[in-house]
Amino acid sequence: MLRWRGLEATPGDLGRTVVTIGMYDGVHRGHQALIGTAVARARAMRRPCLLLTFDPHPAEVIRPGSHPAILTSLDRKAELVAGLGVDAMCVLPFTPDFMRLPPETFTHTVLVEQLHAAAVVVGENFTYGHRAAGTVETLAVEGRRFGFAVEAVPLADVSTEVDSGGEPETVTVSSTFIRACVAAGDMVSAEQALGRPHRVDGVVVRGHRRGRALGYPTANVETPPFTAIPADGVYAGHLVSRNVEGGSEERFPAAISVGTNPTFQGSRRTVEAYVLDFDRDLYGEHVGIEFARRLRPMTAFPDVDALLEAMDADVAETRRLLGLPSAE
Repeated sequence: MLRWRGLEATPGDLGRTVVTIGMYDGVHRGHQALIGTAVARARAMRRPCLLLTFDPHPAEVIRPGSHPAILTSLDRKAELVAGLGVDAMCVLPFTPDFMRLPPETFTHTVLVEQLHAAAVVVGENFTYGHRAAGTVETLAVEGRRFGFAVEAVPLADVSTEVDSGGEPETVTVSSTFIRACVAAGDMVSAEQALGRPHRVDGVVVRGHRRGRALGYPTANVETPPFTAIPADGVYAGHLVSRNVEGGSEERFPAAISVGTNPTFQGSRRTVEAYVLDFDRDLYGEHVGIEFARRLRPMTAFPDVDALLEAMDADVAETRRLLGLPSAE
């Protein structure tokens, strides 16, 4: 997949394109349906499918200090949309000047002059331009003027599981909904809306090495700013070891701790993964942490023995939930 940042870097031989526009944070099931429509339209027209997205998140520029938690980094987003058939991804820096562009200027400068849109596929609630004055309806009018088709895709709904035994709830899939699930530690609902487990990516760094001393060596994962990290607690999931150059991945079952290690009076929030039946050195590696289900909240234990007893139970429950055989 072609990928570039800024309109000035747009390849000169791109030709006419089918463009889909949005933050696409999470590349969730609603996004997947929208991108699938854009890819199908591009294939039918024999044009490349181009995804136009933004960085930083517009909320940070419109309301400084309100940057939402990010579900997928730009690199992860690129991997996911490429897997859906997108041919090119353009990242536009979202600046105060860009924010003030009138809708018609955005259409003419970005979609027509630079990206040569033959068709534009967006969600039915799409807005654009200064003060979000542009809508699907105004985009369709401009499309007729400049010679590109416009297609609006309905929002997707998903039925979420209720752990308490209540009735499942049908909700509209959105990045905001998924962020709320992640913040609450509800990884089941997050996975249902995403269509895959929620994942955070980062680099394995050296921590206090307490886990190793206790017989549970952990990979301490340093994540980028604003990453959507689940609520404090212990989770069953997987560590994904990434070959950055080759693009290959390996998944290993893991018991994951998120929090400040209150038993040791910690103050820094960390993501640590104890990888089951694994003895490879991961320091310096780029990894992903996938969260399947929350096992328990973070707890301050009275002593190390109580902590070890809980960790033994966490690992046993992780094996059970992931369908793994008990440890010998």
